[in-house]
Amino acid sequence: MTASPATYVFAVCGPDHPRALGPAGGHPEGGPLRFLTIGSLRAVVQDVPAAAFAEAALRERLADAAELERCARTHHDVVSAAAAAGPAVPLPLATLYRGDERAAAALAENQERFRAVLDRIAGRAEWAVKVYLTQPAPLARPAHPDRPPGQAPPETSGRAYLNRLRSRQQLRERQREDALAAAERVDSAVRQIAAGSVRRRPHGPEVTGPDRTQILNAAYLIARDGSDEPATTIGRLRGTPGFDDIEIDVSGPWAPYSFTDGDDRAAHQ
Repeated sequence: MTASPATYVFAVCGPDHPRALGPAGGHPEGGPLRFLTIGSLRAVVQDVPAAAFAEAALRERLADAAELERCARTHHDVVSAAAAAGPAVPLPLATLYRGDERAAAALAENQERFRAVLDRIAGRAEWAVKVYLTQPAPLARPAHPDRPPGQAPPETSGRAYLNRLRSRQQLRERQREDALAAAERVDSAVRQIAAGSVRRRPHGPEVTGPDRTQILNAAYLIARDGSDEPATTIGRLRGTPGFDDIEIDVSGPWAPYSFTDGDDRAAHQ
């Protein structure tokens, strides 16, 4: 006897959402993408093999980096296709239920939240803005042509050495303070054109690399018809004082993953 397929849920949409989802095909081992009615809403779902997507099997698959990337990319492609066609609330990777009935019942419990989120993100998309302090090239150590070979430079010992260490520390602290001030200017400027914003903990050097320090890691909910505004706003800031050794990455528009739980901060209070 063949086991019933599991229901994989990608996103929740409004009742008027177009049924076409473009080229997105879902997981290759599953059936075609389709819509599942959730009260007055609809969910983008796919039938997938229950054995391949069971908890233990899925945990083992996602422990493999290549398989995790493939699954995440597939999920993202479907959510992006749904969001491109109309407001869509993205669900987390590997949202699975044992059949349509359980999926519909579980999702129906959150209808009010889904409707509120759909209203908020209608006509808007997510933009990511990241600000980094880049490491300036180290200052060249002055040459001492008159020093005999093998003799240590006088500033490598005693008070001069400690003063040099103190000066370097003070320089690093000033650079970080300047970078924090620049990041606040970026955040303030982008929030002026955003309907909501979310700030996350900056990534560490294991993600950013050793030559730059992430100062701001934020997402903004911005009107789709103003899609050139983030880059324009950042472009004006880049040419102003205080942005030396500052790198700003702007990317989007994305499906509004960061604005589905009501925790984002309104740009205008």
